[in-house]
Amino acid sequence: MFKKVFSASLLIFGLSFTCFSQNQLQEQWVDSVYQQLNLEQRIGQLFMVPAYSNGSTEHLEGLEALVKKRQIGGIIFMQSTPVKQIKIINRLQCLSKTPLLIGMDMEWGAGMRIDSTLSFPRQMALGAIENDSLIYAMGQEIAREMKILGVHLNFAPVADINSNPLNPVIGVRSFSSNKKVVSEKALAYMKGLQENGVLACAKHFPGHGDSHQDSHLTLPKIDISQERLDTLELYPFKHLMKAGVASIMTAHVEVPALTKKNTPVSLSEKAISDFLRAELKYEGLLITDALNMKAISGRYKTGEAEMEALKAGNDILLFPENIPAAQEEIKSALRKKKIDKSQFEASVKRVLRAKYRAGLTGKWHPLNTENIIRKLNKPKAKFLQNSLFENTITTVYNPDSLLPIINLDNKYFASLTIGSTGQYDYFLDKYAQVIHYKYEASSNPILFKELKSYDVVMIAVADIDPTQKNYGISKEAIDLINKLGSETQVVLNILGTPYAIPLFSNATAITCSYENNSITQKLIAEAIFGAIKTSARLPVDIKNFAFGSGASTPNLQRLSFSIPEAAGMDMDVLNKIDGIAQEAIADEATPGCQVLIAKDGKVVFQKSYGYYTYDSLRPVTENTIYDIASVTKVMASMQAFMFLEERGIIDLDKKISVYLPELKGTNKENMIWRDILTHQAGLWPYLPFWKQTMEDPGAFHQFYKKEPSPEFSYQVSDNLYTSDIMQDSLWSWVVSAKLRDKEPHVPYDYKYSDMGYYILKRTAEKALNQPMNEFLQQNFYDPMGLTTMGYLPLCNYPLSRIAPTEDDNLFRNNLVYGLVHDQGAAMSGGVAGHAGLFSNALDLAKMLQMHLQDGEYGGIRYYQKGTLERFTAQQYKTNRRGIGWDKPLMGEWNGPTSSYASAKTFGHTGFTGTAIWADPEFNLIYVFLSNRIYPDAENTKLIKNNIRTRIQDLIYESMWQYNQHVESY
Repeated sequence: MFKKVFSASLLIFGLSFTCFSQNQLQEQWVDSVYQQLNLEQRIGQLFMVPAYSNGSTEHLEGLEALVKKRQIGGIIFMQSTPVKQIKIINRLQCLSKTPLLIGMDMEWGAGMRIDSTLSFPRQMALGAIENDSLIYAMGQEIAREMKILGVHLNFAPVADINSNPLNPVIGVRSFSSNKKVVSEKALAYMKGLQENGVLACAKHFPGHGDSHQDSHLTLPKIDISQERLDTLELYPFKHLMKAGVASIMTAHVEVPALTKKNTPVSLSEKAISDFLRAELKYEGLLITDALNMKAISGRYKTGEAEMEALKAGNDILLFPENIPAAQEEIKSALRKKKIDKSQFEASVKRVLRAKYRAGLTGKWHPLNTENIIRKLNKPKAKFLQNSLFENTITTVYNPDSLLPIINLDNKYFASLTIGSTGQYDYFLDKYAQVIHYKYEASSNPILFKELKSYDVVMIAVADIDPTQKNYGISKEAIDLINKLGSETQVVLNILGTPYAIPLFSNATAITCSYENNSITQKLIAEAIFGAIKTSARLPVDIKNFAFGSGASTPNLQRLSFSIPEAAGMDMDVLNKIDGIAQEAIADEATPGCQVLIAKDGKVVFQKSYGYYTYDSLRPVTENTIYDIASVTKVMASMQAFMFLEERGIIDLDKKISVYLPELKGTNKENMIWRDILTHQAGLWPYLPFWKQTMEDPGAFHQFYKKEPSPEFSYQVSDNLYTSDIMQDSLWSWVVSAKLRDKEPHVPYDYKYSDMGYYILKRTAEKALNQPMNEFLQQNFYDPMGLTTMGYLPLCNYPLSRIAPTEDDNLFRNNLVYGLVHDQGAAMSGGVAGHAGLFSNALDLAKMLQMHLQDGEYGGIRYYQKGTLERFTAQQYKTNRRGIGWDKPLMGEWNGPTSSYASAKTFGHTGFTGTAIWADPEFNLIYVFLSNRIYPDAENTKLIKNNIRTRIQDLIYESMWQYNQHVESY
């Protein structure tokens, strides 16, 4: 009957649309539907019952019966899965003669109720955010997800003021202890919902924030004056009502200023009809809090609470315990005129108006479950989630400006975790060498003795429980932290409610994340080391720290970690890298590799593939250290050279014999640095010096010993050591090395050569008066927190951290493992200008990021402005190279980079299967590390199959694809 009437009504409305306002159309629809309902059906419209998609068959059959027989008006979905929920909604909507209003409690997003979906920050965390547009965006995104799930009403925002820190039911669900903050944040959330098609519900009227009892368990009493109520608790509600909030939830609390003794506001005619409706003139939808809560349940006979709630002035009766009994009680009350018929009619029509606003005026079109998880977890939503959490991180206390930590060298860092801190330690390791400790009460004395010796101890406190004494933190743990604060610098990180902060008295700096999850664990680490800024403020008053407390900390431009879409890249395209990497491994182009991509200062892709060797025993991880071969030239030698050049110690256009007088009279006397470092000075590409030491057995024994000694201290390989004589011989061979042939008076063309870096290293060490490896470690690698980058890795790391290279059957007669592969660098004791450096992908990315940032990283300037741009620019029209740096071969298919790379791109490749590229035009970094030469250096499949460049192509494609779909994101 309803469908026929509706179809006829729709026809009339369609013909007359131009003659009526939207409001008139709404009222015609409401009146039309209302007239088609009998009394039982009208009463049914007032009930909103719970649905559990993971419930039993009997539960679902019971829901169907309530829809068909009782004509209930709405469903509130509880714990669920997306597909099951949608299927149930489709089924119930098709069974219902009148469209069902679907509600859910999504205060912090779909993840609050539904698995495989996103959870946004809880409201107290949002209260710390300064930018309310982010909260609007959250409401907007939650509205999008709710519509996909078939939900029309969100029981949010919470408009309670958290004026009682011991409140057991509100706590982190409240935005703040400040009424204006609550009002502003709730309004932003409400608008985000309602301006995007979902009804909002302000709760819990008239304010549940000053309760010391939980209404789920008993009837709380909030004994405050009418004046206090008007000026504090009601302030946010009035603000939201004025802005047009669609609905308000009435609370199960006794408020003597509004109600009779032992009467909850939700069942009080005085509080609702007389005050909320008549005095405050609210005409929107009123919804009771759940009627199965202990504040109500058991205090009234069956069906009576529902009748009293309706009589008081509520419109929707949420979680009724017995619908048949409630219907009879309401019918009886109507007959006896306990409930005014006009009030009853108004309530039913308000429910119908809500359905009209929710778009429930036409034939039900079943919701689609295809790709539902993907739709609910769009990259844009994940980016918003991370942005929201990032903006909640609060530096509560930082009087000595310890945070963010700038100086990383010459400091010893430790972390102490109390509770389940997940990835906290993992992300600390991204920034510095940190020794980790897990709290155990029995080890307090030992912990104290060890931890006090560190310069900075970063303590994360998790598993904070507001219902427990001391928030569930043991007295022993509290005492240890307070005692440590008297001995060393303590950075205290509270992964939960800020109300736990007063337990600790001696911290040097304090941060608070309000919640403990994988995102906040990451963000706290990033905030400590300045990869993100913090500007949030404490949203509540706590002991020693007033509302609004907090310090802003700067972004030191260290790399942070995010999703590709945060930097304008498409994850689906980047995931294709998996296939190329797996192809390379299956084809035995390399046993394993690391791939890292960073854009706009964010690492958006970091994966490890395969194994150290083809026996698949030890998997590659992001901590695996690789021999980066010729990448050494730019990550080591050029760093020292640029340092010297910008200080005027070396001139690019002066002859090298000015700096090395021993070259006068040789074929290298008149070479200039610019030509050497662009590989057009005529130096011979490669000379196998190692062969010279092997040809004569007498010479071999002169150069090598199987055991180390003071005279033979340079390790070449396992059981092979060389002496200072070798260093002198190498230099003499370089000095006397032949040059390339050419026509007289014709300048040399480009030809790649290692020889110039033997010369560079000798020049640099002479100018620095220090070994180059020590200089780089002290001036770059340690200060930047490059924990894996350096020469001679076995001095710092076990062999298990390092990928092996060639099984050398000609020179060293063993597997090269933990020592430099390049023979010339090995003969130099592992420290050379052209090879010898080891690293993982992340440390290389940090160096490249410093270069993209014009020489600054982590709050420290390493180069003068403009130095990097000068050195990475192409120097000659006929030669693609920068000074030391390789460049794209623009317009050519066979260049070293993707053809999509900009002309500003700079980087280098390495013989072992490595590549690093930075593109300033896109603020982009690409790092590829492998050991393709295991076990055979003649293996060129990585090069022939163009693995590295194909991956780089995908990086650029991901940016293009993102821009193509930016609207859909």
